[in-house]
Amino acid sequence: MILVTGGAGFIGANFVLDWLRATGEPVVNVDALTYAGNRENLASLEGDARHVFVRGDICDRDLLDRLFAEHKPRAIVHFAAESHVDRSIHGPGTFVQTNVIGTFTLLEAARGYWSGLAEPDKGAFRSLHVSTDEVYGSLGATDPAFAENRAYEPNSPYSASKAASDHLVRAWHHTYGLPVLTTNCSNNYGPYQFPEKLIPLMIANALAGKPLPIYGDGMNVRDWLYVGDHCAAIRRVLQAGRVGETYNVGGWNEKPNLDIVHTLVALLDEMVPDSQGSYARLITYVKDRPGHDRRYAIDARKIERELGWRPAETFETGIRRTVQWYLANREWTAHVQSGAYREWIDRNYAGRAAG
Repeated sequence: MILVTGGAGFIGANFVLDWLRATGEPVVNVDALTYAGNRENLASLEGDARHVFVRGDICDRDLLDRLFAEHKPRAIVHFAAESHVDRSIHGPGTFVQTNVIGTFTLLEAARGYWSGLAEPDKGAFRSLHVSTDEVYGSLGATDPAFAENRAYEPNSPYSASKAASDHLVRAWHHTYGLPVLTTNCSNNYGPYQFPEKLIPLMIANALAGKPLPIYGDGMNVRDWLYVGDHCAAIRRVLQAGRVGETYNVGGWNEKPNLDIVHTLVALLDEMVPDSQGSYARLITYVKDRPGHDRRYAIDARKIERELGWRPAETFETGIRRTVQWYLANREWTAHVQSGAYREWIDRNYAGRAAG
């Protein structure tokens, strides 16, 4: 049995589905079901005894203690986090609460449980913390990609809160001996991603005939990682990663945001042509967001060298699979685009005049 936090969100749900397919080992899945957590992501597991879903907050120590005592997991995979930079700019307090206080509470609950285990269970226990490349800050055009030993330079409330959580994980290992692992991943994409993020937002807006908003000049560069590859990397780190180590997980796909949007436009023009012409007509440049990091790039050689992991998907295969999934699951997108979602989109893009 493993304990997964945030397993109804985008990456967490993909991981739970992937884990059960790949290993069959039961999962206790704790998720607060905030706006980005969605039980529909796990609909295929209804009635599956291997999946125990618990609606709850990782800041609730009593709940965590009960779950550890009842289910006795051999490992934790910690996804639960607020993760959208724009939302962190508008409301940073929620990010500090979930990402910092929530991680602290989970670490303390895990430490209490782990300390009481007898060998060999104590020696085999692992707590894997899933983090982001954004903690490393921004790169110049010719700077080398982020390696695991790069100094942290977070530039947004989101990345600062994740950096803080990474430091707590490190400290709980060095101070208390808690057997931790940390992964820092690049931008994920794929099925079940909430349509506030670039790729699903562009797909949803294009299909609705709405503008495709591009921040600034559209040349902010990200490394893109298909979520299925990320899930495989986490499974491998949990299986064979060295305790206390950090592993960067990337897709080897550095691309400017504008290139991503043009790729999506080309795929949609091919798969669902619009009688009014190419979806490219909907591209709109809007005012950049504050503190927008220019470039991220992941050096994923360590995880390949030590653990033999490398992404299976190219960007071309992964993005095609992603577009096909959203076209086949328009009802899912419609369900998550609630009134609260529309209010958020209006709030975030209000006042960002084209230019």
